Amino acid sequence: MTFDEKYFDVGRLDRLSYQSTCVHQLDPRAKVVATVLFLFTVISFPKYEVGGLIPFFLFPVLLMTMGEIPFLFVVKKVLFVSPFAIFIGIFNPLLDTGTVAVIAGMPISAGWISFVSIILKFSLTISAAILLVATTSFPGVCHALRQLGFPSLFTSQLLFLYRYLFVLMEEAMRIIRARDMRAFGTRGTGIKVFVRLIGILFLRTVDRAERVYYAMLSRGFQGDMPSLRKSRIAMTDMAFMATMITFLVVFRFFPVTEEVGRFTQELFR
Repeated sequence: MTFDEKYFDVGRLDRLSYQSTCVHQLDPRAKVVATVLFLFTVISFPKYEVGGLIPFFLFPVLLMTMGEIPFLFVVKKVLFVSPFAIFIGIFNPLLDTGTVAVIAGMPISAGWISFVSIILKFSLTISAAILLVATTSFPGVCHALRQLGFPSLFTSQLLFLYRYLFVLMEEAMRIIRARDMRAFGTRGTGIKVFVRLIGILFLRTVDRAERVYYAMLSRGFQGDMPSLRKSRIAMTDMAFMATMITFLVVFRFFPVTEEVGRFTQELFR
């Protein structure tokens, strides 16, 4: 994948948020509240819990289906950042060696159980965050946080951080194209050239950021990012949040998976 393709792939989340499905039409505040509740519920499970986390995959699967978000796109994004979770939990089997179960004659240590639990929690939380942006857009999430009472400084910094990513990549694209036009064969690919390109990129982005900031001040920027889109909580948004809260309470505080397992065993006896 070339640098240009990577650049346009970064903005794909925003392009997906412009669709007109039932999930996209929900109020951003309802989706933000539902996602935050989902994240805290998943994180609240103990470190040796695995079976109780499985039903929570219904939430991202339903969002992907109803929001028409490509399944492989979300999976690739999760796999891209998965090394962080693997690095955090990979040492658990070495440190926590106590046997907690025996499956097909093979002892399973508590470390492997906690490692699988970390991977499941990571997959659930990252996929939920990706789907929130893909169905709302990052500016929509920032404006929803502002309407929910978050400080304007916090939401504005989040929005600037996201937008500045595209400014940084645009400048990097120009530099790389200029280098490719002046390079012959393997020339211009050494570490010295790379360090110089990083320095040029830093200077250009700082200069670009100053010009953008002065342009915003000349247009009346006072520290807050107003939104032209007026949103209100409708009955569908209330129904969505009520359904989400019921779903989280049932699967968090009731042993649904155990009951399903017992019912399945009785069925096949």
